[in-house]
Amino acid sequence: MNIEFNKNEDVNKQLVYELKTKLKKIYLGGGEKNAAKQKEKGKLLARERVSYLIDKDSEFLEIGAFTADGMYAEQGGCPSAGVVCGIGYVSGRQCMIVANDATVKAGAWFPMTAKKNLRAQEIAMENRLPVIYLVDSAGVYLPMQDEIFPDKEHFGRMFRNNAMMSADGIVQISAIMGACVAGGAYLPIMSDEAMIVDKTGSVFLAGSYLVKSAIGEEVDNETLGGATTHCEISGVTDYKHPNDEACLDSIRNIMSMLGSPQNAGFDRIKPAKPKQNEEELYGILPENRDKPYEILDIIHRLVDNSEFEEYKQGYGQSIVCGLGRVDGWAVGIVANQRKVVKSKKGEMQFGGVIYSDSADKATRFIMNCNQKKIPLVFLQDVTGFMVGSRSEHGGIIKDGAKMVNAVANSVVPKFTIVIGNSYGAGNYAMCGKAYDPRLIYAWPSAKIAVMGGSQAAKTLLQIQEASLKAKGEVITPEKEAELLKEITDKYNSQTTPYYAASRLWVDGIIDPLETRKVISMGIEAANQSPITRKFNVGIIQT
Repeated sequence: MNIEFNKNEDVNKQLVYELKTKLKKIYLGGGEKNAAKQKEKGKLLARERVSYLIDKDSEFLEIGAFTADGMYAEQGGCPSAGVVCGIGYVSGRQCMIVANDATVKAGAWFPMTAKKNLRAQEIAMENRLPVIYLVDSAGVYLPMQDEIFPDKEHFGRMFRNNAMMSADGIVQISAIMGACVAGGAYLPIMSDEAMIVDKTGSVFLAGSYLVKSAIGEEVDNETLGGATTHCEISGVTDYKHPNDEACLDSIRNIMSMLGSPQNAGFDRIKPAKPKQNEEELYGILPENRDKPYEILDIIHRLVDNSEFEEYKQGYGQSIVCGLGRVDGWAVGIVANQRKVVKSKKGEMQFGGVIYSDSADKATRFIMNCNQKKIPLVFLQDVTGFMVGSRSEHGGIIKDGAKMVNAVANSVVPKFTIVIGNSYGAGNYAMCGKAYDPRLIYAWPSAKIAVMGGSQAAKTLLQIQEASLKAKGEVITPEKEAELLKEITDKYNSQTTPYYAASRLWVDGIIDPLETRKVISMGIEAANQSPITRKFNVGIIQT
């Protein structure tokens, strides 16, 4: 080990420490005071419900822990968007769990709450995962109703998805464990089965105050929509339980009786750990995001037995493609090469840049994996496509379009890990969020933006200076330096993985040592959804 390795290790371990510290704070939800209020009612907290529900000592892959992080400051914040989502195992069956956190604004729905719920449903629909909703929500956050109510990607889309999943045979089980109000009442009742906790659970289109205001009737919430009402009078709910634990036990029992899922047929053998030390990932990834490194050093610490069959090794060297296994699953890996390499023609290729030959290689490899039914893993550390007259004359646009086309039309499941830079069209070509990866996670070292901070800041500075000069203002060197720092700081704050995760551009931020878990659980989920569409890249192949 050298000084550079140790320096990188210190920096990356510090980033992971900061990640875990931030997560601990997010896991507190709305804080101890609000948690105590829920406990006084005899209720488990959202994360306690999830922990009780999933199989003991099993893995839970959280989706969107950082959703809404740093947003809604004027409203007092909304940790994790007021809902806990993730893939877990219940009675041995992998499923999607969605649990409202009543400690955060009584579980009210903010705009990002809707986006997060829709992402959870999207993952369930793509992978045909059963869905378990643990409902405890006051409904739409009324001060922001115009940002959550009427549009295609808003609140109502959830109920549309409920209906679509039910029709498609994807099991949905709901437990009403607290409030379930107004439009939100449709979610549990549009599920295949709905259960309710006595005394704490309630479901109605309008609460007692609104009923009195609307029709003058005086009635309490328990009589209006409590467990006894809906299990013995209206028949709206199917099961009545005395407490949260009994309700969750009932869900586990139902899940134990589900028929086996269909199998997509992705290949898996006995898992094996990488032979090369995974802990060394921290020392390999440079502290400076512009420094070169060997991507194979990363790959060999992610794949089983550190075995990797590289495709077209001497061609298009700014992208590395090849076959390996992750936790036993066969995968095709497409990764950006960050070291400077020399092609067979003697041309220097800079790290993280996609050249025509690299795009051509990646396209062919993606097509091969689709033919062989091998899931794809993209390791992003990309600054974009090569520019300049030589590249343009060489057809970089068409070669790049071929790669983007192959990624877009791929029918095997795709999984993306942003380990470093993710800039511009490189984000698209390497299967960014817009290209439907089944899961997309970032390391704490990730940077996601249309271009790098320094280039963007200088461009934005030129625009701002031109505007000020047009108004007759004099730009002194001191003023220019001040503007540049202001622009750079703002831009850099928008390129962090936390900024991306808060807006669900990525499903979460992970310790690099969790990468194998994410990929393995993702492929296991995808294996429950057989491929029914034929791979075709369209006219661009010509």
